[in-house]
Amino acid sequence: MSKRTEQLARLRQMSDAELVQELENAYRELFNLNQQKALGKGVVERPHRIRELKKTIARIKTILRERELLRVGY
Repeated sequence: MSKRTEQLARLRQMSDAELVQELENAYRELFNLNQQKALGKGVVERPHRIRELKKTIARIKTILRERELLRVGY
């Protein structure tokens, strides 16, 4: 299984509360990396992490939205 497939499986097994917590953590880490990049505090150690975090945030939001639509009946 690819890394992305494993991540999706792990995210789908989480409860809504856990997903929201994971989302908050991802936003916090993304903010810190962007701030580090903008302030020019040296080179960001792992610049690819910014892209990964953006995709992770999108995946979490998609899963939360899917669950919301299932509850409503769409």
